[in-house]
Parts: sequence; C-alpha cells; structure tokens
Amino acid sequence: MHEGMNLLPFGLGKLYGEETVKEAQQWWAESAGARGTWLILGKGRSLERVNEFDLGSFRTLSLNHVVRELSVEAASIIDIEVVADCGAVLDRNARFLLMPRYPHVKTSATDRPLEGFFSEFPVLAKLSREGRLVWYNFATGKPQPSSPQIPEGYFSGEVMVSLLASLGARSIRTLGMDGRTSYSSHFKDIEARTKLANRHSSFDLQWQGIAATVRTHGIDYAPLTTEAPIRVFVGCDDSQRLAAQVLEYSIRKYCPVSLVFDTMDDVEVPLLRHSKNQPQTDFSFKRFAIPKRAGFSGRAVYLDADMLVLANFLELWDIPCNGAKVLYAPSPNPRWPTQLSVLKLNCDELTWDLSAILRGLDEDDYDYEGLMKKLCIEPADQVRPAIPPEWNSLELYEPGKTGLLHYTKMMKQPWVNCKNVNGNLWVQYLKEAMTAEFVSFAEVKNAVKRGFARPSLPVQLKLPQRLWPFFTICIAPVIDARFRPHRKLVERLTAGI
Repeated sequence: MHEGMNLLPFGLGKLYGEETVKEAQQWWAESAGARGTWLILGKGRSLERVNEFDLGSFRTLSLNHVVRELSVEAASIIDIEVVADCGAVLDRNARFLLMPRYPHVKTSATDRPLEGFFSEFPVLAKLSREGRLVWYNFATGKPQPSSPQIPEGYFSGEVMVSLLASLGARSIRTLGMDGRTSYSSHFKDIEARTKLANRHSSFDLQWQGIAATVRTHGIDYAPLTTEAPIRVFVGCDDSQRLAAQVLEYSIRKYCPVSLVFDTMDDVEVPLLRHSKNQPQTDFSFKRFAIPKRAGFSGRAVYLDADMLVLANFLELWDIPCNGAKVLYAPSPNPRWPTQLSVLKLNCDELTWDLSAILRGLDEDDYDYEGLMKKLCIEPADQVRPAIPPEWNSLELYEPGKTGLLHYTKMMKQPWVNCKNVNGNLWVQYLKEAMTAEFVSFAEVKNAVKRGFARPSLPVQLKLPQRLWPFFTICIAPVIDARFRPHRKLVERLTAGI
C-alpha cells in the first residue's frame, strides 16, 4: 500500500471532508507490528495484578475503557459510546486508536463510517489528522476491498485476537481477559451499564473462537498470569490412539493457551517379575515418567486417553498446588475408590524415577494398590484432592457443569461400543476433530481394521447426526455383532500375563 493513498470508500472523502483514517495493514507495516509480543488488556479481575508485571516488555493493546487506566500503544473500541466515555483520555493514553470501519452504536452495527462521527467526537478527528486513527474491516459492516475481514466475535477480546492474528502477530499475552462475569474494581463506575451489555451470559463464550484463531494461525497465546505452555501427558497405547486424538482436540477446542500434548510413546516401561504387579493397561505406569520428562520443573497434568474435555482446560491448569506435590480429582461418591487418573503434578518437587519405582514394587516395598490408588511413594499430606470432581466425571455428563468426562467402563467406551449413554457426544467430538483435521477418516478406518474401534463407527460418521440415536440402537449392534472390544488386553489379563 502506498503512503498517502486515500483509504476512504469512493465518495466519502468529499462527503466528510479531507480527513481520512489509516487502514490496519498500513498501520501494522509502519509500526512493525509483527515484532515482539502483544499484550491485550481487558476489564477482568486479573487486571488488578497489573503492577506485578513489566508492561514495557510488551506491545500493549487495551480493550474499551481500559485506556482510562493505562497508557497503551493501541486502544481498541468497537462501540462509539466508549469514545464518549473516554473522551480526551484517548488522546493522552493511546498512541493509536483501532476501530471498525463502521463502528457500533449501542452494541449494534450501523452503516455510518468513522468519519461520520468526527463532528460529534472531535477527538476522533484529531487522531485522524495525526495519523493515529486506524480502521479495520469488521464483519458487521460493509465489506471494504483489499482489507482482511475480521469475523464478529462474542466480545472485543476475541475480535482483537482475530485482528492481530490476521495481521501477522505470532505471540499474544492477555491480562484482564478472564472469562466468567466479573469486572476489575477499576470499572465499578460503569459496570452496571456496560458489563455483558450485549446480553450474552458469560465472557466464557469467547474461548472457543479465540482457541480456533490460535489453532489456525499457530499463535503462542497465554494469559500473563498463567504458566505456559500447558503441559498434558497422556496415558496411551495403540488401542487408545484414536481416543487420545479426540481428547487433544477437545482440550484445544475451548482452551486457547499454547499446549504441549505428549502421549509418551517412547517411554519404555521395565518388565516386572511378579504377575500380581502387572498393570491393567500398557501405559498405566507411564505417569511416573512425567517429572523427568518435564525436566523436573514447572507443572504438568496427567490424563488417561479415555476422556473428553468439555470446558476451558485453563480452569484445571490454574488450580494452585499450594505446597502439595500432587493434586487429584476425588470421586464424587466417597464410597467409590480413589481416582488418580486426573493428576496435576508439581514437577519442581517430584523426584520420580520410573525404574526405581517399579523396582520397589517388585521388591514388595509397596503393593500395586498402594502405588496406583494411594500414591504411597509420596507423603499422604502431599497428595491432595484439590481438583473439583467435575474434572473427572465418571460416565456422567451434566451440561454446563462437567469439565471432563471419563469413559471408565472399558467394554462400553464409545469407540468400541455403540451403547454408551454418552457415546454420541464422543462421536460428535470425533466428527469435529475430523473437520478440524486432527483426525482423518483413514485413521478411523485403520483403527477399525486393527480391532481398536467398532466397525459401525465409520458408518455412523457418514450419517446425519439426527439419525445417530436410531443407528446406534437398531443398526450398529448388527454391524458390530462379531466385534470384541479390547480383545488383546482381555486376552492378556485373562492369561495373567
């Protein structure tokens, strides 16, 4: 784009005078926008921690009224009422102001371009004359040629992540983009009239859109208050490979934070001498390799592959260890055995060595149940049930509450059995994962060929979802009549090997 090019749609320059606004791509190029990490500042509770961080190391972008509180490189405003609220502070605190080509009025799109508001809001005209007013092509307005269209999001933070991503940002951090429904105390004066003014139920609605943008553009993204990347280690073997792929997709669907997803395929588990110590699965003992794999530093989460995440994984990841070495999700029923299939590990404090741990098992320093159900290699007070039970919900799905659904009944897991009560939910995620190219149809057919998935699964995936209930009740059982779930594992356990 050539400097001085008239960026107004045809005729608007004459209608609104000679002042023009700068298109986002031009601004990005002139300011070397791709350099460094962008920090998006929102109105959420975590903004109250702003003094804990050195903002000077970031390219700062504020959302809406945050520019009242902080000086930033760029301020973002979508609704013209925010310009009215902030007034001259925009000139003082923002080097640039980013707005849609056609701003919103009272949260609704209009056909009035930015220049049409200059007489009403002189600060906009001033910023435009100084080359500090920047427009972008927002999906709710008339499309403008030669400028990328930014999709409509639930909230302005989602829109700004999309804008930065489309312009070429590679690294984004956030502060005050917290989800839920709370504002920072800095904004008590406007909370009643601005919080969720678009009538959405929660700021959590933005996560799925942000996560999709992060996946598509390969962005390094995380809240400033979060240890990143999230590190998830999964117990998996070839028979659970398809389940693990769907699990990874389900985590990434709602969680935009950069993620390391490790199925620990190259971890070698030493052979045990005694049959009484044989694990139920080939990967049961691999969790003890995690601290070493993580470099004995930071945090890590262990999950089994037979799980589905249904909420923002950040809720689990951000649970503090508070001095404990291991956190786990307790069973919702106290009479049920302890579940250690969802673990948060404080790798700074764990010195686990897989070979040494299994040697202790073979030498009867402890038994299998003590190791796997009580984690007896650590002091009891260092292993705490601090993860909410909804993050290990055993075969129970409660919409809006369940964070992680665990398919614990091996013979009824939905990839091997069409009769699981929550099976179609898993198949829905599998189909989404295929659309997102996490899983290919060829991989599904290969799992069937190797005996790891039911023969009816590829057929179900080709049907409209409205037919799935009928299919799984009436047709799939016929297709699967000769299929035996987890055949190799059953044979091994039956033989006592």
